[in-house]
Amino acid sequence: MLISVKVAREEEIRRLSNKLLTIVANKDGQMYRENVAKFGIPDEYVRESFSLTSLLAALTAGGRFYIVSREDDIIGFGQIMPRSKKLVELDRIIIFPGNTKRGIGTKLLHHIAREQKTAGIRKIIVRTGTEETNARLFYEKNGFKKTKEVDVDAPWGRKISLVQYELEL
Repeated sequence: MLISVKVAREEEIRRLSNKLLTIVANKDGQMYRENVAKFGIPDEYVRESFSLTSLLAALTAGGRFYIVSREDDIIGFGQIMPRSKKLVELDRIIIFPGNTKRGIGTKLLHHIAREQKTAGIRKIIVRTGTEETNARLFYEKNGFKKTKEVDVDAPWGRKISLVQYELEL
């Protein structure tokens, strides 16, 4: 089946929000266990983060969402936020359970990097948890270089340790 990547419009963002909220509502599901429960993120914070209001606010603030679809089914997405004229932050990249380990995340990341380079962006940064081994390996495999480690206060009241990576375009 053909997999496509495209910039999301409001209708796709609406569908994405619905899908995300449905997936994280399943407390026995892989995405909830590995991304919410593992890090002690409150359910209310997760619901707010994936709400249509929140996603549309990111869009209004200059963010861009890239939707990965198989036929008409959203199977993942990436979100970037501008940080300067030459720098964007990859805020989220998520491939939904059942679709991982198939090169889809790499295809999405390469698509984002090509488009951003064409737009004049020279660097992409991303932050991930120090304990998120799979994410760290993914970014390193795709050419990102570790630049620093920081401890930050998470919006839900815990300190978390993050690793920042950069990709020169």
